[in-house]
Amino acid sequence: MNHGDHLFTLGVASGDPLPDAVVLWTRLASAPLAPHGGMTDIPVPVEWELAQDSNFRQILRRGFELATSADGHSIHVDVRGLEPSTDYFYRFRAAGHYSDVGRTRTAPTTLAATRAMTFAWASCQSWGDGFFNAYADMAAAAPDVVFHLGDYVYEKAIPARGGQRNTTAMPRSALTEMMSLDDYRERYALYKLDPHLQQAHRTSPFIITMDDHEVENNWAAAISEDDVPVPDFLYRRAAAFKAWWENTPVRAELRPNGADMRIYRRFTFGDIAQFSVLDTRQYRSDQVNGDTDGPQNDLTARSDRTITGAAQQQWLLDGLASSTTRWNVLAHQTTIADLARNKTGERAVSMDGWSGYEASRSRILDGARERGVSNLVSIVGDIHRSVVSELKSTYTRPAPTVGVELAGTSISSGGTGADSDESDMLLKAASPHVKFGNAQRGYVLNRLTQQEWQAEFRVADTVADPNAGLRRRATITIPAGRPEIGVN
Repeated sequence: MNHGDHLFTLGVASGDPLPDAVVLWTRLASAPLAPHGGMTDIPVPVEWELAQDSNFRQILRRGFELATSADGHSIHVDVRGLEPSTDYFYRFRAAGHYSDVGRTRTAPTTLAATRAMTFAWASCQSWGDGFFNAYADMAAAAPDVVFHLGDYVYEKAIPARGGQRNTTAMPRSALTEMMSLDDYRERYALYKLDPHLQQAHRTSPFIITMDDHEVENNWAAAISEDDVPVPDFLYRRAAAFKAWWENTPVRAELRPNGADMRIYRRFTFGDIAQFSVLDTRQYRSDQVNGDTDGPQNDLTARSDRTITGAAQQQWLLDGLASSTTRWNVLAHQTTIADLARNKTGERAVSMDGWSGYEASRSRILDGARERGVSNLVSIVGDIHRSVVSELKSTYTRPAPTVGVELAGTSISSGGTGADSDESDMLLKAASPHVKFGNAQRGYVLNRLTQQEWQAEFRVADTVADPNAGLRRRATITIPAGRPEIGVN
């Protein structure tokens, strides 16, 4: 039997862990940068195995799935009946070849007394902007679970020599903006070839949501950034959603129905943390004021505008109201807090984040406070910088602090960055609720206990060198019971 990567060039992954279940993923590609990954229309039987040891001496489960061209030769195995809070190892076999071995971990039983957990989150990994050094560091930490909060791939054309990566090893479609299902599939294949990303996926289960670049920059519901006709944009959105599902370790039930896909979902880890994973793209009102940073006004305050949609808002508030965990976490895309800057004499905020949807923000944060929700923490990506803020329903008049927002920087998007840049300085000057900021690349590694949340901001001094390491830039602490921010 061959131990190789002939068909498993894109690696393996696991995701969406429950106390008794986890999803195992792979996607076959004999020539990953060629059209259709070098695969034909003939279905390929794929055997999977799950064991308690990495040498597979004690195989607990095995089965077969068919990898078909209709699903981009991806496999999503939902293994049930597992033990909670347990490490497992898995691998795939097809056409005489074994995949790499992956490690995964189930969640603790709901309501189980859970003393501690570790998790990381990441976002925004533009392939041409630099290497994915952060994932090697993350894999070394081997957290219980990793959240990816959006911009796993980017839709825009990649420069001819791969940008910062200086390579021509790209599919031809990478030189143009991705529009078709084949384009999106090929872009995922390019990203999935990254060795550090594969290493992180092999090491921990991922829980993934999407932001905008998996489809198109700053899209809103059925509205394209470029104002293309709605039917044309929905056709593109359907292709993007299908490719996202094919390349993500999520359950088969998340498979899109055309241009619709319900990706908001909830994960509970014992009695220590409940994560509400949101979708703030598919149901939002269009951005106002030309979608450029500017002052809040009558348009941003309109009560009929929403960033979550009514159904997701109700689902979120009901979930928060019934939570029995210590920490209540919103895992999503863009910042809730106003990240205000005053560059031209007027207070300017993003129209794409929750600051452009003031009434929607108030309904959720005031709703959480009215329901007595404690230890509320928002974790987000999107902004290519680390920013720690007090969470309030409004920032233009006195309002209680109802939680803490931890915005994590990008994996590579924006290039290497600096400890502080002009935007960081303007932000801190105009936003007194901001308690920490940094403009380097990296990710956030978290250690939760019943008494305290510790968020370690890990940063890279460069993403131009794939061998560069990361270091601790700061540790943010939040005590249970009080939305206070400590910076160490």
